[in-house]
Amino acid sequence: MSAVKILALSGSLQDESFNQRLLDRAVHFAREAGADVTSIKLEDFDLPLYSQDREMNAFPEDAKRLKALFCSHDAFLLASPEHNGSITTALKNAIDWVSRSTDGEPPLALTGFRGKVAGLMSASPSPFGGLRSLSHLRQILTTVQTLVVTEQVSVTFAHTAFEGPELIDSLPNQLLPLLAKRVVQLAKVSA
Repeated sequence: MSAVKILALSGSLQDESFNQRLLDRAVHFAREAGADVTSIKLEDFDLPLYSQDREMNAFPEDAKRLKALFCSHDAFLLASPEHNGSITTALKNAIDWVSRSTDGEPPLALTGFRGKVAGLMSASPSPFGGLRSLSHLRQILTTVQTLVVTEQVSVTFAHTAFEGPELIDSLPNQLLPLLAKRVVQLAKVSA
């Protein structure tokens, strides 16, 4: 059996993002669990704000490229910063474009998401650790037919939880390998 293919991305567009650092640690653990992981950055995709008119007139090439990446992977590791109690605009916009039917697919085909597995994490300077964004992201992903694992990682007071790229908060360091392993396990079963 070939290795599980995982797509990893952060909803943050910020340089030196806590969420990117957290995601990088999760990628490390997913690779240790035997997964083939592709890490991408949303800023590398020129995605206009989703609108049905834009979709019908000229589906953006970068949206097609992003959707192809989602379609070619079995699972996702997603880090979601919290903006005003929810996920970032960039992450929601990416999900909206990837969820659209292309190339003659029937409506609601959801080929970028249906039957795939996702592991969620968040890092925030707040005492909530991005929990509200994780709740919203979980709801959005289940709506587009993605199996979201029950394990999730939330890093509170992120400004003190990292030293450079290293996560020094012991609880998230204990939880991240479990999250990564669960995503790999469930993706093997779902494939």
